[in-house]
Amino acid sequence: MKDRAYSRLCILAASVIGSAPLALADNFGDVRYDKPNDRLIITMLYRGTNPNHNFSLNWGECPEDATDGDAGVTAEVLDDQFSDAAEQNFKKTFAVSLHDMPCPRPVKLTLRTAPRFFYTLTIP
Repeated sequence: MKDRAYSRLCILAASVIGSAPLALADNFGDVRYDKPNDRLIITMLYRGTNPNHNFSLNWGECPEDATDGDAGVTAEVLDDQFSDAAEQNFKKTFAVSLHDMPCPRPVKLTLRTAPRFFYTLTIP
């Protein structure tokens, strides 16, 4: 009898947890370097109430010595609607020109979005 009641309780808890809305942060779908146009093509996966989020990069400090090609810089991906309620899944692709990237090349670029999502690639 106890085992049956415990099993029912576990099933009920799993169904409640499974039906709770997930609060997911912005994440990367795909990132690639578009060499002919010297830009990044970034696909963001996010949740919100609308598909009209806009994303931008906040560049970190450039390495002082980038002569060996192993130097790195971090850019934070900012969502202009970061506090939007997480109701639906959305995907948005956008381009960022690297013509004015503040770092000498080649450089390893790490894109970061809250809380712990990273994507690293080398920009020649």
